Amino acid sequence: MQEIIEKIHHGGLLNEMEKIKLSFKKATELDIDYLLCLREETMTEHLINAGVEVSKESNINRIMHLFNQAKIIFYNDEKVGFLKVIENTEKIEIIQIQIDPKHQRKGIGQKILSSIFEKAFCKNLKVTLSVLKGNRAIQLYLKNGFKITAENTNSFIMTAQKPQ
Repeated sequence: MQEIIEKIHHGGLLNEMEKIKLSFKKATELDIDYLLCLREETMTEHLINAGVEVSKESNINRIMHLFNQAKIIFYNDEKVGFLKVIENTEKIEIIQIQIDPKHQRKGIGQKILSSIFEKAFCKNLKVTLSVLKGNRAIQLYLKNGFKITAENTNSFIMTAQKPQ
């Protein structure tokens, strides 16, 4: 913990984040097997804990939801995740963000959120997402300025707005 505080204090963590070079590629049907494996690795535990049905069919249905917005995330030319975002005149909504567990806690999610915030806040848009209750990603979202603005049986609806 002290090492992280020192990195933040001396700008080291920010410098490390700046070094993270991500690229995105529109997902195609050739990516569905990868996306299914990624979803099973990243979501099964959270879905079960939330009491949500887990099946190959339900996972494929979720992957195919707004598939035209799906992007594969690459870090150093390696597939590391999946992102779906939609934008309208009021907000940018993060539909899905999944980072391969082997690449979590490396600043990739942070970098993606920062990029989305930059785009949204330049346009005075809010950023919203839905996250399953009990998902560890809630801490990342809270740390980055999201607030819980609503909830349903299984999920929190979170919103971040441009700082005043």
